[in-house]
Amino acid sequence: MKKTGFLLFASLLFISGVYAKKSIVISNSLNFDRNAEMVEIKTCALKADFKTKSYVLKNEKNQEVPYQLISTDKNKQILILQADVKANSSSTYTLTEGKPAVVNAKTFAGFIPERLDDFAWENDIAAYRMFGPALAVEKPSNGVDFWAKRTDKLVVKQRYKDELENGITYHVDNGNGLDFYKVAHTFGCGGIAPYASDKLWVGDYYNHYKVYENGPLRSVFSLIYDSVKVDNEFYKEIFTVTVDAGSIMNKAEVKYIGKGNNISSLATGIFLHDVKDNLKTDLANGTIAYAENAVSNAGLPSGRNYVGVFAPQKNVIESKEMDNNALLLSSYKTGKIFTYYFGGGWSKWHFPTDNDWFEAVKNFSLAKNNPLKVKIK
Repeated sequence: MKKTGFLLFASLLFISGVYAKKSIVISNSLNFDRNAEMVEIKTCALKADFKTKSYVLKNEKNQEVPYQLISTDKNKQILILQADVKANSSSTYTLTEGKPAVVNAKTFAGFIPERLDDFAWENDIAAYRMFGPALAVEKPSNGVDFWAKRTDKLVVKQRYKDELENGITYHVDNGNGLDFYKVAHTFGCGGIAPYASDKLWVGDYYNHYKVYENGPLRSVFSLIYDSVKVDNEFYKEIFTVTVDAGSIMNKAEVKYIGKGNNISSLATGIFLHDVKDNLKTDLANGTIAYAENAVSNAGLPSGRNYVGVFAPQKNVIESKEMDNNALLLSSYKTGKIFTYYFGGGWSKWHFPTDNDWFEAVKNFSLAKNNPLKVKIK
């Protein structure tokens, strides 16, 4: 009778169109906690109709958890959420029909034409920008600029507004962080360039951009460089960035397109500025982590500045220092997509000491090599 009753109940649910609650079990195989780590789930696995219905996601404490729906290239859809999972443990989330609360945006990416074609982006950890064609006269690189934050709120738009309209510079900490980082014609905070003929072919400004997603939990965009010179050949570069809420690093997917065949390796890395400070290179794990003093434009000490990169170990062939950059060299074939990660942090927000940053970079690489596992029940 019990089995018959269950089957009848299930049939009624199906006929009435009521969504059967799904349990999402997320497991962590590593010996450290994974907090606010982004997880992707195919919506087809959830058997939920997000086109015509709405759903609420909750954790084990019955607290609502924000999520974002993202369309993929193959007209599929994924749900992303930030999961908290203890070391060597699992957490269960539930999805049921209902009206979800409005999600506060934790990421942003956008074109800033009023500031010489900057393209800027951020999450709740840090902010970044790269340089556009209106800045050509200053001969910028395709390196990454880093802005320190000490708030989980979005600050980029307000900083530009304050600088350009209100005369309040973002080169001084006015309460939520500042820009103290210098890029010049270098890699900055995690740029990339072809390495050929014993030379780094650092690029210039981007020519075009395209935004695919813009929050609240993930933003995705591409910067396109029309003419990247490598020896006597020219290539088109597509630099696609994914910025996730809660992540200390951005994901970069880079593709060089051209008829030349002189790109066999790529260099990604960080600018060491004038005096090398605390540098940790781990070739086995494919990471570089760096710490240095941060100083505002007013000459005031502003704590410690942190930057880092992570490249998949299967591609990394060498680490080296060149032209004041700390680099990882990776094998590459023209036309393929190369993936790596870059980011920055600050001693006044999340990372009080150099070792805190170094540990975070190490754990980030371990997490990428050992992703959280998902089971739907």
